[in-house]
Order: sequence, then C-alpha cells, then structure tokens
Amino acid sequence: MNELYHPPRHIVRNANVKDYEALYQRSMEDPEGFWADEAKKLKWTRKWNKVLDDSNKPFYKWFAGGKMNIIQNAIDRHLETWRRNKLAIIWEGEPGDVRTMSYHALNREVSKFANVLKAMGVKKGEIVTIYMPQIPELVIAMLAVAKIGAAHSVVYGGFSTEALAARIDDAKSRVLLTADGGFRRGKITDLKSIANDAIQRSPTLEVCICVKRTGHDVYMENDRDFWYHDLMNLPIASPNCATEVTDAEDLLFILYTSGTTGKPKGLMHTHGGYAVYTSTTHKYVFDIKDEDRWWCAADPGWVTGHSYLVYGPLINGTTLMMYEGAPNHPYPNRWWSMVEKYGITVMYTSPTAIRGLMRFGDQWPKRHDLSSLRLLGSVGEPINPEAWRWYHSVIGGGNCPIMDTWWQTETGGHMITPLPITPLKPGSATKPFFGVAVGVVDENGAEVAAGEEGKLVIKTPTPGMARGIWGDPDRYVETYWKDYADKGWYKAGDSARIDEDGYVWVIGRIDDVIKVSGYRLGTAEVESALVTHPKVAEAAAIAIPHEVKGNAIHVYVILRQGITPDKALEEELRETVGREIGPIAKPDKVIFAESLPKTRSGKIMRRVLKARAMGQDVGDISTLEE
Repeated sequence: MNELYHPPRHIVRNANVKDYEALYQRSMEDPEGFWADEAKKLKWTRKWNKVLDDSNKPFYKWFAGGKMNIIQNAIDRHLETWRRNKLAIIWEGEPGDVRTMSYHALNREVSKFANVLKAMGVKKGEIVTIYMPQIPELVIAMLAVAKIGAAHSVVYGGFSTEALAARIDDAKSRVLLTADGGFRRGKITDLKSIANDAIQRSPTLEVCICVKRTGHDVYMENDRDFWYHDLMNLPIASPNCATEVTDAEDLLFILYTSGTTGKPKGLMHTHGGYAVYTSTTHKYVFDIKDEDRWWCAADPGWVTGHSYLVYGPLINGTTLMMYEGAPNHPYPNRWWSMVEKYGITVMYTSPTAIRGLMRFGDQWPKRHDLSSLRLLGSVGEPINPEAWRWYHSVIGGGNCPIMDTWWQTETGGHMITPLPITPLKPGSATKPFFGVAVGVVDENGAEVAAGEEGKLVIKTPTPGMARGIWGDPDRYVETYWKDYADKGWYKAGDSARIDEDGYVWVIGRIDDVIKVSGYRLGTAEVESALVTHPKVAEAAAIAIPHEVKGNAIHVYVILRQGITPDKALEEELRETVGREIGPIAKPDKVIFAESLPKTRSGKIMRRVLKARAMGQDVGDISTLEE
C-alpha cells in the first residue's frame, strides 16, 4: 500500500493539469462554476439558464435551458478548423484489412447515413437499436442517430438472440442496424442470423439495415431488410445533413447494464452533461494532445466504448484507433504490433486483457518497439498489483504512468482516477476526479476510519450521471439512491477503503466481498494474492456457505502455459494466499480451470461459479462471453 511510483518529469512538465489539489478544491467549493467553465469550451446553439437544476432529486438536470447536440462538438466544430483533414479513425479488421477516415470523411459518411435513417422514417426521440461488430459503421451509425436527434441503444455484437430481443423490446425500437457478421479468432460470428431470430420476437421492429462485413450468405427479407451499401449509394444518401437542434437534456442513448443480477437496466444519458463530462475526463485524465493517437480497446457495446472510444475522443478532436478482433489472434503480439505500426501514444484497456496477455510472457511485447506509448490506462475492475507492475514495466517500459480509472455505466465517465501528475500506488484508483466527492461508510452510513473497508458512496452530482432507468424511474431511485436518501448520496454498490494518504482502493462489488469467521475479505484481494504466484495467470474467488466459518473460500485458477496442476501446487497456492493476506484467507478448495465465465465486458461472473459449485441453477447467462 505504500509502494509509490512517481511520474516522469517530462510528463509532469507537459501535463494539461499542473496542480490537482488546487483545481480539485476549486471544483468542490464552486462545482457549478467549474462545470460552467468546462462547458464553455464546447459549442452550444443556446447557452444554459442554469448549470445544475436539482429541484427534482435524484433526477438532476445539467445545463438546463441550453441547446446542444453532441455531434456539434464531436464533428461539426472540427470542420471549421485544420482538424477537418486530421485522421479521426484508424481501423484494423481482424483479417488485417485497414481503413482510415479524416474528420471531413467521417462527417460525409455520418451525414449520408443520417439522411438514410430519415428516409426510413426515424424521428427525433425514437430509439434505434444497433447490433454490430467493432467496425467503422458502428461508430458512423451511433453518430448518425445522434445527429438527427434520435437515441441509440447499442447491444454488444456477441449477445444472444434472447438478450438482443429483450433489449429491442424494452426500447420499443422500430429500426435495427446490424451486419452480416464479424471476425473473431479467425471465425465468422453470424450476427444476421441472431438478428433475424430476435426480429421474429420483436413486434415493434419494421426495418433492418445490414452492413456487409464478412460476405457470407445471410437471409434478407424483402421490404424489411436493406443492405447498408445499397442505401448509401442511393440519391437519398445526400452528404449534406444539418445537425438537429437538441436540448441539453434530450436523450442521447440508453445503455443496458450487463444484467448479472435481475433484468437489464437501460440507463439513460443525455447530450449536454454527458458531452461535457466525457470530454473533460478524457482530456485531463489522459492528458490528450493534438498529436496523440489514442486507443481505447473497449467495444462500443459497453459504456467505456461509448465514452472513451467514440464520444470523448471525437469531441476532443483526437485520432482514435479501432480494432475488430481478439487481442491474441493470430498470435499474442497482435496488440503490440498495432501499437508499433500505428504509433499509438495512449492505450486504455482492462485488467482482464492485461492478465490474459501477461500469461504469454514478456517475449511477445519485447519483439516490438512500444516507445511511442506515453500513458497507459486500466478500466473495468480493480487491477491486481502484479498485473499493474507488468503493464507498467513490460508494456510501458517503466516510463508510462497507468491511469487506473474507477467509474460505471451509471456515471458516464471517470469518478476516481489518477492524473498523469499523480504519484501512483499499484492497485489503487487514487483520488476523486474534479467535482466528485467520495466516501466510504459503514452499514449505518457513518464514515469509517482510514484504512477500514466499507461501502463506497458518491456525495456530489456530476454532469455525466445517468438521468434514470428507461421506463422505470422507481427502480433508479430504489437501486442507487434509496439507501442514503436523507444525505442525497449515490450508492456505488462497491466495497472500498481510503488509506491515510486519501488514496481510494476499490475492493470489488459488495456481493464480491467474502466474510470468513467475521472477517471481510475482497475477492479481488484473494485473486491478487494468487496471481503473485509465478505459475498463475488468472484466478477467481467465491464464497461457499460453511457451518463454522460462515463462508469458505473456493478459488478457480488458470495456470500459465505449459504448467501442469498437481496436489503440491494446490498446497503452494493455499500457502501463497495465507502468506499474502493471512491464514484466515487460505482457500478451502483450489480448482484448476481452463477458462472462467465472464461477461463480454471482461468481468468474472462469480455468481455463475458459485451456483455451479453449489449445484444450483446458474440463472441468466445471456451476458456470458463463452
């Protein structure tokens, strides 16, 4: 906890923010003034009357009375500057095909498709569902929908028929945008067949527009299904399309949380506050410069892809990198070869991906010149210190600070995160972002002492926060605000602790905390301990009811390549956990596994492991990767 990594001097010297403490203090003393200053850096059709309207808590409104369409900032304003000819997107397909697009070209494609959508009867305010692989047309579709004042619901291009149909039904979508398929680990994912099955269950759907990506045979129904390329070659697809005037609080998108518990929640985000928050966090946390080549490896089907692959970077006029396929296909150096090939300067990915590539050893990244990298980022779950150190030393060459960010679909952007000038502690998300006050509290809502674990709460509203759950405002209040209604705090659902230096350590979901003999242990702590063993690539810990201890710890372990499991290794791993955390944390059972059940955003579904271990029904696994 006291291991400290100071940023290199040249990073500090050139940073967009030079004094975190002073700016943070200003943002807390005058949050509305702070956010107004950030909002003024963007383009508005009409300025707001009020920065924060909190008259109907917890349904906060930001920049009330202001008129802004996010596309004015993600595309339109760049066309008036030298950036019109700057690369907006560099895209590489898994088979190796490459496409690039300037801001001028991106505007042309978005405008053409916006006109196509209008010709299909898409109206302001309706929700268009998008189900595509990670191809440029997915970004074009999102931007075109936003441009005409409609809202998008992006469904990850790997969800099942049931999951897609449920999301179409909840959003009452009339139009579905999809592709024939995509490439993943050398194989075709047949998206159109899944889409066809989902359409059969979706009475509201009338139109399906399909991108031809793989070229394999798919069923297209007359008068319902249209090829994207055919429509884009018709006179209706004019390259001139005015951006619709939208209110700051008009719906931009809904995004369904992964649904690891209960029915998926369609969280609503709006144009104004979300544009301000994503662009501000992206610019300050990743120190974005005009010459940067930015790679957020997340899929746009998740909030990280929305905020930090699409909207944040484009608002900031950044050149962004997109890649369609798996990080280790055809070899484990695929990512590192692209960093070298395209001169990537900032890379943002998940601990799951880092651990997965770390498993193949140092020789793959060391075959490539990664010296273009200036900053690294981590997102999705707490990163275990072992993976942090590998990422820092092997990928970053010891010179790239790691921005370990904590935030949620609900928050729209980073909430707890370092800046490039922040001294780093491996495994800690460090300090709150500007305008964000956090606390760690006990069962009664009282602050716990430094170093003690408790429940993480957010005490201040921020512009990027979701405006509610689509069609279910009561559930929004019940899920996030009811527990601390008297204080007006947001319940994050995570367990955390704040150390004596004010650094926040997120331990994991509240339901990922194991209580053994009265002691609370985070699954992340147990897993981090296991991964310190040189033979372990990845691990998952679960709690199984125990009549004496309350809970027993069972762990699932994936070994590094070429390692054979045996009883001696099992005992070694138990001792490793005992040594790293204490005897109380020793696992009762070690299970060696080839893979772990994960959501498509890379989170381990521990409830599935627990249900299997206890012989129970595993429940909804539509969000499972494999």
